Amino acid sequence: MARTLAARLNANRPAALTAFRVMFGLLFLCHGLSTVFGWPANHTVPVGQWPGYYAGLIELVTGLLITVGLFTQGAAFLASGEMAFAYFTVHLPHGFLPINNHGEASVMYCFAFLLLVFVGGGAYALDDHRGRWQSGFRRFPRLPRRR
Repeated sequence: MARTLAARLNANRPAALTAFRVMFGLLFLCHGLSTVFGWPANHTVPVGQWPGYYAGLIELVTGLLITVGLFTQGAAFLASGEMAFAYFTVHLPHGFLPINNHGEASVMYCFAFLLLVFVGGGAYALDDHRGRWQSGFRRFPRLPRRR
């Protein structure tokens, strides 16, 4: 019996979500690395400069967390908010449309991370295994408290 296209695609949904999360996480991580450390591109910002340096730190940490899928929804929420802030403070004063104010990347990151807030990291994220790790630690008896 022939399967529909939707059925074929649904079978690969976990892998597609993982590829989406990893690629956006790596791209965001590259922004943070280049802002904070000057690698892979030399776009460094002086330490402590507002808001560039702190945006770079947020991009570095959230990009790493999203890439590996650890605390994905919280990291994606923070990253999405940062990109919304970037759009409204940096790009919007130069015009409303992202194509005119060079804010396409900020808008894409914002909505990509907003999607991850709602769908999570997927089956291949460390988040999926985090609950199993914590339940494994609960098997050990608690140590008595000192008085």
